Amino acid sequence: MAPSAMNQRDTWIRSLSDAQPVPYWLDDPGRPRPEPALTTSETCDLLVVGGGYSGLWTALIAKERDPRRDVVLVEGREVGWAASGRNGGFCAASLTHGLPNGLARWPGEIHKLQELGARNLDAIEAAVARHSLDCDFERTGEIDVATEPYQAAELRAWHEETARRGLAENVEFLDAEAVREQVNSPTFQAGLWDRGGVAMLHPAKLAWGLKRACVELGVRVYEHTPALTLKPYGPGMAVRTPYGRVRARQVALGTNIFPNLVRRVRSYTVPVYDYALMTEPLSAERLASIGWRNRQGLGDSANQFHYFRLSADNRILWGGYDAIYPYGGRVRAEYDDRPETYAKLAGHFFTCFPQLEGVRFTHAWGGAIDTCSRFSAFFGTAHQSKVAYAAGYTGLGVGATRFGAEVMLDLLAGERTELTELEMVRKKPLPFPPEPFAWTGIALTKWSLARADAQGGRRNLWLRTMDRLGLGFDS
Repeated sequence: MAPSAMNQRDTWIRSLSDAQPVPYWLDDPGRPRPEPALTTSETCDLLVVGGGYSGLWTALIAKERDPRRDVVLVEGREVGWAASGRNGGFCAASLTHGLPNGLARWPGEIHKLQELGARNLDAIEAAVARHSLDCDFERTGEIDVATEPYQAAELRAWHEETARRGLAENVEFLDAEAVREQVNSPTFQAGLWDRGGVAMLHPAKLAWGLKRACVELGVRVYEHTPALTLKPYGPGMAVRTPYGRVRARQVALGTNIFPNLVRRVRSYTVPVYDYALMTEPLSAERLASIGWRNRQGLGDSANQFHYFRLSADNRILWGGYDAIYPYGGRVRAEYDDRPETYAKLAGHFFTCFPQLEGVRFTHAWGGAIDTCSRFSAFFGTAHQSKVAYAAGYTGLGVGATRFGAEVMLDLLAGERTELTELEMVRKKPLPFPPEPFAWTGIALTKWSLARADAQGGRRNLWLRTMDRLGLGFDS
């Protein structure tokens, strides 16, 4: 490495010297106190397991559908402590991990899925207003940016194709000049601006607000109450916790990356560790140097992609690129902190925004999300349809978990609805193989994706085979 490059790298690394290894969103003095743990036996109509978005939306909507329904929610630690409280805060209308994935997998349903996704995002915005959820909700949209000439050509071709199919409403193609007028980076060569299909929000505040709304509607919430076992009990189900037990007529499982109480579901997901940085608040001068007046979320178009956005106090969140799968699919706290990835992300940040040289990072963190082989959520029931589950959101769960809650409640109701009739709901992805095959396949896929990024997007035989089989690995 040349001396000038070494000096630049040292400067980038020094920007991390004050970064705290905790999620910025959760590092909040206004964080609500947890509810007490369950220390007795409870009975209820519906038990919701998991205090992330999936469980919170399920409990809230269950009470909104039927205020007389007796609902209990148990959370193993604190509401919103995991992926729901530390993600990027991109609340997308897409239910299918983006239109390309949805069109490839469910072409016959894609218009319906797009419509349902738009309705779902509208319903989230309405709930934010109805329940006064103070979560910095901004429906600014998102720009997918190209940083290589081949990516710019692909974005233009994709926009033309989706327009022909009637799937490009409120989506605008931006050439290099137009995209840099929105956000000024010398690396940007084109962009697709989805003007209404994505909102930015404070993820932890959304979780905390949903908890408050649930409690106000009469949901009994118990934190620091992990669900240990799930077994039939008379006409319903029983869940054992460390200090008590809950007997419920029905159970909804929203545990996502954590081991599902229905064992056969576990092979459908693997953990992926994703990492992010947060800068100090930008001064007016620094913010003016990059524009970003419309405050859209952004993501680049590489296979190893970055996502970035402004917070309410004009910090920049910069995350993504590395997607780390630990051998054996283990979920461990020590994987949440990865300095080598933070250094890499800092270098990528200043390459994208060289005019921000000297900005410091205040927080650096990571955590596990659940991914499945089709990149988007799957659903099902167990124990004679007394138990429903949803999992596999693959990083786009901020919005899609509300849709998943609706699906779980429809499945528990045992009724045919427009949601339960969807092929996306009725069919599951392929499970991941056991070790060492899972680790080997994922490692080969990651290597191939990086190679494709370095070779103009050309996908090798392994990736083309995975495409034909409908398999993949993403974050």
